[in-house]
Amino acid sequence: MTFLLVLWYAVLTIILIAAFAFTVRGLMGVRFSFARLVIAGGVAFFLGASVDESIRDAALDGYGGAFPSLWFYFLGIAIALLLGMVFLVIAEALVPSNNMPGPIYMVRAFRRLLKRAARYSQIARIIFRHGLSAYLGGGRRAELKSSEGRAELARRLRLALGDGGVTFVKLGQILSTRRDLLPREFINELSSLQHRAAYVPWEAIESTLLEDLGGDVDDLFAGFEREPLAAASIAQIHVARLRSGEEVVVKVRRPGITTQVEGDLDIVDRLAHRLQRSTSWGRRIGVVELADGFATALREELDLRVEARNLAIVAAATKQRKDDTGLHIPVLYPDLNTARVLVMERIAGVPLGDAATEIAERGLNPSFLAQTLLNSLLRQIVIDGTFHADPHPGNVMLLDNDMLTLLDFGSVGRIDGVLRGALVRLILSFDQGDPIAASDALLDLVERPDDLDEYRLERALGQFMARHLSPGVAPDVRMFTDLFRIIADFGLAVPPEVAAVFRSIATLEGTLTQIAPGFNVLGEARSFASAYLGEQLRPRALQRTLIDELTSLLPLLRRLPRRVDRIATALEEGRLNVNIRPFANERDRQIIGAWLHEVLLTILASTAGIMSVIVLGQDGGPKVTATVSLYQLIGYALLVVGLILAMRVLVLIYRPNQS
Repeated sequence: MTFLLVLWYAVLTIILIAAFAFTVRGLMGVRFSFARLVIAGGVAFFLGASVDESIRDAALDGYGGAFPSLWFYFLGIAIALLLGMVFLVIAEALVPSNNMPGPIYMVRAFRRLLKRAARYSQIARIIFRHGLSAYLGGGRRAELKSSEGRAELARRLRLALGDGGVTFVKLGQILSTRRDLLPREFINELSSLQHRAAYVPWEAIESTLLEDLGGDVDDLFAGFEREPLAAASIAQIHVARLRSGEEVVVKVRRPGITTQVEGDLDIVDRLAHRLQRSTSWGRRIGVVELADGFATALREELDLRVEARNLAIVAAATKQRKDDTGLHIPVLYPDLNTARVLVMERIAGVPLGDAATEIAERGLNPSFLAQTLLNSLLRQIVIDGTFHADPHPGNVMLLDNDMLTLLDFGSVGRIDGVLRGALVRLILSFDQGDPIAASDALLDLVERPDDLDEYRLERALGQFMARHLSPGVAPDVRMFTDLFRIIADFGLAVPPEVAAVFRSIATLEGTLTQIAPGFNVLGEARSFASAYLGEQLRPRALQRTLIDELTSLLPLLRRLPRRVDRIATALEEGRLNVNIRPFANERDRQIIGAWLHEVLLTILASTAGIMSVIVLGQDGGPKVTATVSLYQLIGYALLVVGLILAMRVLVLIYRPNQS
């Protein structure tokens, strides 16, 4: 009997807590997590019990009638609900619900926290193992003043990045192309990260091939080399021969790197947000956007199907153009491609970063090779709109037939026709030394802020041209640094596709410097832009452009006379009017509606509070109990109503998207 009584009280308690929780949820008018609602229901129930007991004692001290006691019970329940609402508002202020998911997600978040802590510990051990902790603390600065000291630090940094895994190897690869940021010793050392990585055991590679290709390698290929040809940060390369006799390379993604990369990218994202919040330079350069772009590019590289699609697009555009005679695009075998496996033509050659001696022995012209590679990339950007976004020395090879080829199409940029035209105009404005035209072209490339001072921007671009593009001045990598500084100082937000173009050209500049020191990238780009514009001004090209424009304008030209006639008739008869819809946009209506809702709730809460104070201050009136009058009871009720409305306003302030 006792057990049944306890069970009955337990069930009743759960029902009452649930009733309080859902009533509080209805009064607030906002969605909350299940756990937070349960806690609010518990607060309302247990604290409400104490309030109810106090009110019952007060009622018994009065006239003892059922009518006044019943009203006090209602007031007690209202106060209990108010306490639950107060808990929700305080909880929302301290820990917003967007950051407080359900119990299952909380467990997952805790697991991710443990993994992240383990990764932090691993990174810290790598830093200490390679002796980098002293440099991070600002010590040993004197060593960096000498070339030997910088070389030693660069060596330690390269070893640490290599031990850090895929994400940090890719970061080192990007840094190795930034001669505008790092000294020569760091560039030379980090460049070795382009093609040095530990080999994956054959057993792991064979397991991946079996799962993705659905058969044993000996059945699918006429021959397959178990020893890898090369190992990169993302994948490992093996040589094979198809049943049809073609020599191919098989690119296999490293097993298990996806989980590690996602964990590292989470760390990079958190660090970027912290830098953007706490540092002015982080906000100026948009470090969060840079981190997002790095994460997106790295995730695309992990999916080899993206690389296969990019390779097919670039190959088709190059074949259609028929003018990249010095550039070879590898042949793809799409039937054998998966997310983790890529099969393409085997390329026999030397990476461009190691080809200086080979170029000299063959008697090749380094400037001609550099010009061929630059023109090919510019054609991809300006004409095709799809371009290789990471042409570092490890991704460019000198073939045995003296042609160049591009590898690793996992990082590819895409740019539309409007932006391509603006890029050409920007290059031509630099060639002509026209800061006004350069300003107009630059504003077509970036997102223009409302408070932009165009005159100051034109002056800054004019000084930039005088410093880097005057006769007798050889452009160098500092030119790119100064241009980006102008963009950052004026708050111009560069779209990701345009940033990919600048990054690709800057990376290519570092690549070309290795085979042709002193190669004038900007001068060749200006020549290319002039030649491209000349091609667009040829009679046949102008005729094609004119036909395309007229074709698009023809429907408008047909309707134009009728529309002009209707407007003139309406104006003559005095019937011309203009309709303006200031809130035609759904988002605008939602924002205005939310503001009006909050203002109305605030007015009602203030009115109820003021009325409660006025009524509570009134003396006399009918007695409900020996100590409480009807005026006081109404005043307390109005006070509860006002507080409930105030809680709704407060929670809407913390949850504006729920209003």
